Amino acid sequence: MDSTDWVWFSPLQPPFAVAGFPWLQTEGKYRRLPVNPPYAVPAAVDALANHTAGGQIRFVTDSSRLAVRVRLAGPANMYHMAATGQCGFDCYEEWEGKLIYRATTQLSPAVSEYEALLFENGSTAPRQIVLNFPLYQGVEEVSVGLEPGASVWAPPAYEGPGRIVVYGTSITQGACASRPGMCYTNLLSRRLNREFINLGFSGSGKGEPELSRIIATIPDVACLVLDYEANSVTPELYAQTLPEFIRIFREARPETPVLVLSRIPFARQKFDEEASRQQETRKKMQIELVRSLRAAGDQNIYFHDGEKLLLHHGQECFVDGIHPTDLGFMQMADGLEPVLRTILKKS
Repeated sequence: MDSTDWVWFSPLQPPFAVAGFPWLQTEGKYRRLPVNPPYAVPAAVDALANHTAGGQIRFVTDSSRLAVRVRLAGPANMYHMAATGQCGFDCYEEWEGKLIYRATTQLSPAVSEYEALLFENGSTAPRQIVLNFPLYQGVEEVSVGLEPGASVWAPPAYEGPGRIVVYGTSITQGACASRPGMCYTNLLSRRLNREFINLGFSGSGKGEPELSRIIATIPDVACLVLDYEANSVTPELYAQTLPEFIRIFREARPETPVLVLSRIPFARQKFDEEASRQQETRKKMQIELVRSLRAAGDQNIYFHDGEKLLLHHGQECFVDGIHPTDLGFMQMADGLEPVLRTILKKS
């Protein structure tokens, strides 16, 4: 595509709005944690914070065509995840009042810079556009290309106040969605019309107290979802980190709803009695912890059984026995949507 046929905009400038990066306005970087965290975090978490899972560019335009120009921190390098999910953007366009999927960037897995046409010959009516950031790579720079003469307006406000923060694992981060919009936090963001902050850290979301302290500094949190059981190492360690994580958050946010989400069932559990036993041990601990906290007066803490999110124990929902396909993420969003709606309605 010829770049001279486009007018390029930085989404960091109004009227564009960028969601999913709590420290963007003060630091100007597409990053999920502060550049210099106020509390020490593991090196792996600090590096993964540069991955842009959950980020969204939102705006209204009358342009009949749309493109992006992207500079990544590196090329695609995952054997079990499509480059479009790891390094690509996808596009949702307003149609009859709803956001529906429109296109995904085409890119070579070997490149760390690309320009991609998302659509042309489209509508010239003003309508909302949402671009979802890559899930498993950093974005150093992105520009939005519109046709010359097109107008841009600010996007409509989200339906409800407050952000939903989800802290968790590689699954939370979006492995192995085929494109960014299929990560379960992005699915829920569209369905609930809310901003989601995706704090999934692949293999590294282990419930460190420093992460709870950092999360507690994020303004306007409407709900915190704790989805890190899959990285909890052992039932014994999880029984130590989870109560402490909640206690630290509660000191700063005594009324914010907290949802403890147990792990989805992995494929091997059907064949591994010990793995199944450990998951039952962890789940029992979570249920008892939430029950005890509610009995002590915390009526804003909840538990949901992640094993119920995947139909038929999830046997057809995995890429590698652990990470969901798009089908698995759809089922997770289907199960979590009514749970979150109920919690947000009460708060």
